[in-house]
Amino acid sequence: MTTASNRTSKRGVWLFLIIGLGLLIVSALSICLGSANFSLGEVLQALLGNESVNAIHRQIIVDFRLPQVMTALLAGAALGTAGLLMQTVFRNPLADPFVLGVNSGASLGVAVVLLIIGPVGLTLTDGLESSGQVLLILASSGGAAATLFVVLLLSRRVDIMSVLIIGLMISYTIGALVSILMFFSMAERLQSFINWSFGDYGNVSWPQMKFFAPAILAGIGLSALFMKPLDALLLGEHYAESVGTRAKQVRFFVLLGASLLAGTVTGFCGPIGFLGIAAPHLSRYLFQTSQHRVLIPASILVGALLSVSADFVSRGPGLDLVLPLNAITALVGAPVIIAALVKQRKLKRLF
Repeated sequence: MTTASNRTSKRGVWLFLIIGLGLLIVSALSICLGSANFSLGEVLQALLGNESVNAIHRQIIVDFRLPQVMTALLAGAALGTAGLLMQTVFRNPLADPFVLGVNSGASLGVAVVLLIIGPVGLTLTDGLESSGQVLLILASSGGAAATLFVVLLLSRRVDIMSVLIIGLMISYTIGALVSILMFFSMAERLQSFINWSFGDYGNVSWPQMKFFAPAILAGIGLSALFMKPLDALLLGEHYAESVGTRAKQVRFFVLLGASLLAGTVTGFCGPIGFLGIAAPHLSRYLFQTSQHRVLIPASILVGALLSVSADFVSRGPGLDLVLPLNAITALVGAPVIIAALVKQRKLKRLF
């Protein structure tokens, strides 16, 4: 028994190392390759501030590609964690920010703020002052939280599949409200909002990173505080309370963290689909466990790897084009959802 446990532990350590190595490789490729290609040595010199590097090359590397890669890593980690938390709280293997309408709720918050008071430009978040960045996080997280708690309230009266249908209906309703806002907005802001809705990690520059990164790290930190209570919740509310877990309080703070994570990513990068459902499922498949002390860091790393890989592919290295990010994440996420449905009988043992 002990030998088997040691083998599982060693396998987990190796998996974390391999995923971490994959993250480093894809991140390096994403910075080096693009419409203009740079050697790894030139990238390192530019990051170290060496004056011998061409000024334009240094600007591309430091001011454009580095923040975009960091945004992709943080967004993937956030969505992977948020998806895992929602699947546990709702005890539903298909729950994620996109399916439950949380992204739509965050979009409504963003639309209210930016279509009314936002600047006019290529990206919606350009030109916002510090107070505007904070307001954007509050609005998108508030919209996400409101949607999530409505779904949670209704989920107690219906079965698992009906929760997903409720999420879709809420998405349609919120989408209709956003369409009405778009109808009455200025043409320039409308074009910016449409570009934002495609999903783009390039919207976050260094000044915006000062707000984006702390919000994501705070959400992940809050989630990490509830690893053991989440294990108990996975076995049912009655079991959780019988072992001393305050189920209602845990559920409230966990969903608050998930709302902050999903809302912040949606606010700055647009609604990003499928990462929230793909990362937790791949983590369970790779690590063969339902323990959150393993699944939370695994979902963070797997989500970050999927996200930075999708961003790398969407920018078409060597080509002068950028594919819609959501199209790439859908190509990755849709097969995972189909596989989850096919193996639903097996998944029921974990929920």
